[in-house]
Formats: sequence, C-alpha cells, structure tokens
Amino acid sequence: MPVWVRDYSWRQTDTAVFLSLPMRGVRVTQANIFCTDQYLKVNVPPFLFEAILYAPIDDTSSTAKIRNETIFFTLYKKEVAMWESLVMENGDKEKMQRIRENAIIKAQEKADEEEKSKAVTKREHNKYALEATMKLEETERKRIENLKEEERKKVTEELERWKEKQRNEEKQRRIQREEEIRRERKLIEEKKKQEINKAKTLNAGTSKTRSISTRACSSENIFSGKLKEESFPAPRSAGTIKISFTSRVFPTALRESRVAEEEEWLHKQAEARRAMNANFSELKDLNEEEKNPDWLKDKGNKMFATGNYLAAVNAYNLAILLNNKIPVLYLNRAACHLKLRNLHKTIEDSSKALELLIPPVSDNADARVKAYVRRGTAFCQLELYAEGLQDYEAALKIDPTNKTLEQDAEKIEHMIHGTAQDS
Repeated sequence: MPVWVRDYSWRQTDTAVFLSLPMRGVRVTQANIFCTDQYLKVNVPPFLFEAILYAPIDDTSSTAKIRNETIFFTLYKKEVAMWESLVMENGDKEKMQRIRENAIIKAQEKADEEEKSKAVTKREHNKYALEATMKLEETERKRIENLKEEERKKVTEELERWKEKQRNEEKQRRIQREEEIRRERKLIEEKKKQEINKAKTLNAGTSKTRSISTRACSSENIFSGKLKEESFPAPRSAGTIKISFTSRVFPTALRESRVAEEEEWLHKQAEARRAMNANFSELKDLNEEEKNPDWLKDKGNKMFATGNYLAAVNAYNLAILLNNKIPVLYLNRAACHLKLRNLHKTIEDSSKALELLIPPVSDNADARVKAYVRRGTAFCQLELYAEGLQDYEAALKIDPTNKTLEQDAEKIEHMIHGTAQDS
C-alpha cells in the first residue's frame, strides 16, 4: 500500500499557488510528477500524492523544483482569484474519476501534439539542411567550373603567345634567309664581273703577242694543251671503312662494381631520351628546357603551392609522359587529385607510386607513408573505411612514432564500429 503524503504546506496569491511537498528518504525525478490543468500527481514509491485542484491552472508555465528531498511547486492560476482550499472538496467519486481520466487523455493528446510538432520541426530542419547542402555543392561546382574556365583561358593565352612568338621567329628566319640569298647573289655578280674583267685583260695581252711567229704560237698552244690535260687528276678508287666501338667501361674497382645497376641506369637514360624525342602531341609545344621531368615537377609543385591544382596536374602529366618511372610524380599528382576530390584517380596514382617504391628501404620510407595516407584518405572519403584503415596501419608500421597517424587510425576504427552498430 502506498503512503499518502499529508504533511504538505501551501500558500497563494491572486495569480499563483506555492506548494511544498516533502519526500523524505527517496530520490525524486521529473518522471515521478504528472500535472495537468486541474490534476496533480506525484508517485515516488512508497509515497503517493494526488490532488484535484480547486481551479484550473496553466500547466505549461507552472514549474516544479526538487531540492533537499522536497518538491516546490509554483502553479499559475488561469483566473485571478483566491482559492478557498488547495484541492476540490466534497466531490463525488464519479466526478473525481472523470477528472482523472480527462487529465490522462489531455496529457496523451498533448504528448501526441508535441511529438507531431517535433516531427514537423525535424522535417523542416532536414529540408533546410538539404537545401543548404545543395547550395554548397552548387557553389563548389561553380567554383570548380570557374577554375577550369580560368585555366582554359590561361592555357589559350599562353598558346597564342607561343604561336605569336613562333610566327615572329619564323619571320626573322625568313628575313635572314632572304638577306643571305641577297648576299650570295651579290657575291656571284661580283665574281662574274671579276671574271669578265680578267677575260678582257687576257684578250688585251693576246692582241699584243700576235706578231710572234706561227711556229712559236703553235708550239705554245701544244704546250698549253698538255698542261691543261695534265691539270686534271685521276679519280680516287672506292673503298669501305670499318668502324668498331669499344664497350663502355665504368671507372669503378671490380670489388665495388655494380654492373647490373649501371646497365639499368643506362637503359633508363635511353628510355628517357627516346621519350623526349617521341612524337607526343602534348610535347610538341615545349622547348628543350621544358622537356625535362624535373623541371616540370618543380613547375607542378609551385602550382600546387598556389592552389592551382589543375595546372599542377597538367605539369605532372607531361612529366610522366617523359618518364613514367619516377614515383614522386605519381605521388604529387595523387595529392592534386585528392584536393580536387578525384578520389578514384588518387587511389590509382598512390598505388602506382607504391609499385615503383620497391624495394622498401629507409630512403623511400617517407614517400611510402605519404602514398598509404593519401590512398587511405581517399578510401575513407569514399566510405570504404576498412580499406582506409589497412592503409593507415601500413603507414604506422613504417612510422610507428607518428602520433597523428595513430589518432587518425583510431578515428577510422570508431567510424567502422559506429557504421556496424547503425546497420
């Protein structure tokens, strides 16, 4: 049987009623209190307090405070008046029961209305969040399109400047060729004039020696004819010249020689030269200085530092066309794709860099850590948390003292457990 609380105290004003209800030795919470406009109930086993109020109150603005095992109620009256008592007296049981039932029904209706109101508010919040997300995505899409357009304009302007430079150079070469042709013609004309003057001089000398006898002239003519015949040497005989090349020898002692590595280096150099001389349409517009993977890599790094990720990707693309065996090119291009949220391309470039970073040694440890972290980040942004966690753990094996990697791996584990619980 419950213990009815009778030792309560109350006082009132024209607008409010102040009720003090002691609950000794028990712990009271808000869940133990039930109140409507004319019904008040407190159930804290073994104590029970129930009151059908003398007049209606405003249950929305009324309050209850729990302090020192006592509940202090502040009940605001709906009508300004003084009550004769706190509870309704001389009421029959049926009326009391109807008041209790109506109080429960009203409380249930109020709870349903609050639930519906919360649902409507939640829908409105979700709608607002969706609209805000769509606006952000639209803004980001426009920003990326503007960047692409600016990059296209920039490349077009550079191409036009290069074409203008080529036209000017071609014009200068044409003018130089014309000038050389004019000089050659002038030289030929001068030679012709000299030959004509020489012929005139010879004719003048011949006319002076016509008085010499015919025999002397004939003997002279025969002698000069022999000289002319003897002035032409016989043609050279044909032959074949054989050339043999000695094998390349590195100035390295035999005990320190690394012939296999040296041959591999020569092979890579030959491949790089062939790539530089290949007829790639993207490389036709580059000058000799720009046909250098290191120069293009530095150019891409500068573009990345300024936030121009599309231009950096273009520079790394050209460098890879020239030499596709340099892992740092794929590693840097993966960073650019990660900034541009090209997540699948980030995974491809990071995987290619890891393939080239073989064998795993201490010199390439930092590069391998970066490749694993960038690929793991791309996996996590694609919500492939298990694959991302594997890459972060692989990076931690290489650099176990890196606290940032350890914290990121723990976050991914929490996200995996949270996803599993939601499912």
